[in-house]
Amino acid sequence: MEIGMSTPGKEQLNNNSEEVMEQLTSVFEMYNQTTDRMHRSHEQLQLEVIRLRRELEQKNEQLQRKNRLAALGEMAAGIAHEIRNPLGGVQLYASLLQNDLVGQEKPLEWVKKISKGVHALDQIVNDVLVFTQDQPCIKADVNLKGLIVEVLDYVQPQLNLTDIKISYDEIDNDFVVQADVNMLRQVLLNLLMNAIDAVENDGIVTLGATNYTADGYQTKITIKDNGEGLKSSSKDKIFNPFYTTKDTGIGLGLAIVHRLVECHEGAISAVDNESGGATFSLLLP
Repeated sequence: MEIGMSTPGKEQLNNNSEEVMEQLTSVFEMYNQTTDRMHRSHEQLQLEVIRLRRELEQKNEQLQRKNRLAALGEMAAGIAHEIRNPLGGVQLYASLLQNDLVGQEKPLEWVKKISKGVHALDQIVNDVLVFTQDQPCIKADVNLKGLIVEVLDYVQPQLNLTDIKISYDEIDNDFVVQADVNMLRQVLLNLLMNAIDAVENDGIVTLGATNYTADGYQTKITIKDNGEGLKSSSKDKIFNPFYTTKDTGIGLGLAIVHRLVECHEGAISAVDNESGGATFSLLLP
């Protein structure tokens, strides 16, 4: 009997061993799955940390830039007001002198050049004041295509001297953006003038607009040209005030654009095109 009863004990032991092995296998599988999930979560967290660090760096750069511009703006505003007062006097006396010199061709030409120079200086002062002043951003529905047609009226005299083509056919007639119409008009005007200056006499400037649902923005407006593109040395500076690569101007056009876009809580960037030229992208919330 003792020998006969030993066989079921062995079978039971074998069954218990198999159950234990199955349980261990199940535990190891669960452990491996948990480890894999933790590994993937760790990788995702690392990517998120990298993204947040980059975002923080960008925000810090923007904050530093705003602080620098604020300090520069206060100084520039004071200088602009001091310049405007004597400019008004020069313009007044030039006008009086112009009236007295009617019929005297050569002196009259000189006085007209003085008035033209005063007007140019006054425009620079206006640009400085626009750049430095805090302006309220009053948003409303703006028909983008209608506004572009209006802006083109300003640049048409310059276009008449060239064969430059302005294309905006890809923008829907009823495309509407939320923006301050006066600010957006100035932004588009400055960007268009910048693009026109960048292309040859037979160049092409293309405007586009799409819905953009990322990073809190709703609209993306692009102005693309087929000019020489951005100089590598100027890519990080083009929106800085008083920075210019042109022979004329004081480098406030794109700085004003950046300032007005900031008033909208938007963003603006510029990149070189693979086919040549550059594209300025404007993002609006």
